[in-house]
Amino acid sequence: MSTESKFLDGGCTCRFVRYRMTTKPLFVHCCHCRWCQRETGASFALNALIEADRVQLLQGEVEVINTPSNSGKGQKISRCPRCRIAVWSNYAGAGDAIRFIRVGTLDEPDRLPPDIHIFTASKQPWVVLLHDIPAVPEYYKSFELWPKESLERRAILQGKSQKQ
Repeated sequence: MSTESKFLDGGCTCRFVRYRMTTKPLFVHCCHCRWCQRETGASFALNALIEADRVQLLQGEVEVINTPSNSGKGQKISRCPRCRIAVWSNYAGAGDAIRFIRVGTLDEPDRLPPDIHIFTASKQPWVVLLHDIPAVPEYYKSFELWPKESLERRAILQGKSQKQ
C-alpha cells in the first residue's frame, strides 16, 4: 500500500455501507480455490487481511450471513442489506479478530495488489500469474512470508485472544 494516505475507504455498490481501513493490511491473498470462484462468480477472490478493530464502519450497517467453507468451519460474510454486496468475511480460523476485506470494494483497489496467490492448483488455466508474486498450490505458513510487522501485529491479536 502506498503512503499517499494512511487509510483506505470502501463500500458497497449502492453506497449504503461505507468503511475505512485505518492501517495497511497484514497481508493480501489472491485465492484461486473453487469455493472463492463460486462465491465471487469470478476466477479468484482478492482479500486484504486486517485486524477488525482497524476497520471502521463509517456509514450503514452490514448483514452477517453464515456460509459454509471448504475447511468445514464456515465463514461469516458481511453484506450490504440493500444491494447484497459482500464487503468482508470472517473465517472461523481467525474468528472475529481478523477481517478479510474484499479488495474490489475499496475506492482505490489498485493500491492493494496481492502479496501471494493461494490455491493455485485450482486456478483457471487462462489466468497468468506474475513471477514476482509468490504462488503456492494450496496454503502456506504465514511465518515464512508475512512481513515482520504483520507477524508482530498478529502476535498481539493472539495474545488478546488468550487473555479472554
